[in-house]
Amino acid sequence: MRIAQVSPLFESVPPRYYGGTERVVSYLTEALVQLGHEVTLFASGDSRTSARLIPISPRALRLAPELGEAYPYHVLALERVYRHRHEFDIIHFHIDYTHYAVTRRVGWAHLTTLHGRLDLPALQALYDEYGDMPVASISDAQRRPLPQANWCGTVHHGLPPESLALHERPGPYLAFLGRISPEKRVDRAIEIARRAGLPLRIAAKVDRADRRYVEGEITPLLAAPGVEYIGEIGEEQKNDFLGGAIALLFPIDWEEPFGLVMIESMACGTPVIAWNRGSVREIIDDGVTGYVVSSIDEAVDATRRAEPLSRRACRRMFEQRFLAERMARDYLELYRTIARPRRGSPALVTEGEVA
Repeated sequence: MRIAQVSPLFESVPPRYYGGTERVVSYLTEALVQLGHEVTLFASGDSRTSARLIPISPRALRLAPELGEAYPYHVLALERVYRHRHEFDIIHFHIDYTHYAVTRRVGWAHLTTLHGRLDLPALQALYDEYGDMPVASISDAQRRPLPQANWCGTVHHGLPPESLALHERPGPYLAFLGRISPEKRVDRAIEIARRAGLPLRIAAKVDRADRRYVEGEITPLLAAPGVEYIGEIGEEQKNDFLGGAIALLFPIDWEEPFGLVMIESMACGTPVIAWNRGSVREIIDDGVTGYVVSSIDEAVDATRRAEPLSRRACRRMFEQRFLAERMARDYLELYRTIARPRRGSPALVTEGEVA
C-alpha cells in the first residue's frame, strides 16, 4: 500500500529524548517499510526514517522555541498532505482532530489514531459533530469517555525487538521514567521507595506547564535520602536505566490511554508495579509481568515480590504481544478496510477533480 503517516511536530520522529506519540509513529513507519509498503512521513525536518520524509518544521518544536507556536506548522502540514493526496491509498493522522474539517470534505481515505486522554468535556461536543471520523484507540480503556466516536479498532503499541535488550540481573533500585506532573504521581513513587527501603532513580522531563507544581511540591522530595533525579534521558540510556531496575514504578493517578514505558520495561525484562487505572490491566499480566495495585501499601508489598518474577517471562510476554510488526499488521487490516471502495459506491471525487 501507499501510506502517509502524519506526525505531530513537537518532537522529531523518533524523538531525541522523551516523546511517546512520535516514537510510536517512528516504530510504525519503520515496520511498514520493512513489510514492503511505500510510506511517506510528514514530520519535523530533523526526523530520521527509512521512509520518504516530507519535512514541515525545520526541527522538533519543543527543542526549538525560536520557531514559535505549533499550530501554524500543523496547518502547514495539512496543506502539504493535500498537495500530495493523490500519492496515497490511505493517510494516517496522529495529530488529534486538527484535520477533521478538511478530511470530512475532501474524500480522503484516512484513519486517525487518538493518542491522548479523551475525558475532556470539550471532546464530547467535538465528537457529537464529528462522529463520522474513522478513529483508532490505543487501548480499549481509552474509548470509555467517547462511545459516540467512530471506533474502527484498538491497536496496542509495539516496539522493535532490538530496541531494548533483556537484563537478567537487576540492580538494587526502583525506577520511575516519564514526566513529572500531577497525574504521573512521582510523589507516590518516592513514598513507595522510602517505605520499601530501596533507592529510587527518576529519569523524567518537566514540561513548562508543570514547573510550578514541580518547584512547589516535588523538588523538596527529590532531596530525600535514596532519591536520585537524573533528568530527561535519551533512547540510548533507557536500556540500562530500565534494565537495571528491580521494578518500574508506574503510580499513575489518571486514565492513562496506554503507557509506552510499561512495554519498554517489559522488553528489558523488568516487571512493572502499576496503579489500576486506564489501560494498565490491558498491558500488565498480574503476577507475570508485574503487579497491578490500588494503594501505597499494595505497591510496597509488590516491590518485595517483584524480584522473584521471571525476567525472561517479562521479555517473552513483550515479544508475544507488543512488537512493532504486530502493531503494523493490525493497522494494515484497518487501512485495507477503510481504503476498500464499498460495493456499488462511486469513487470519491474531491472538489475540482474529475473521476
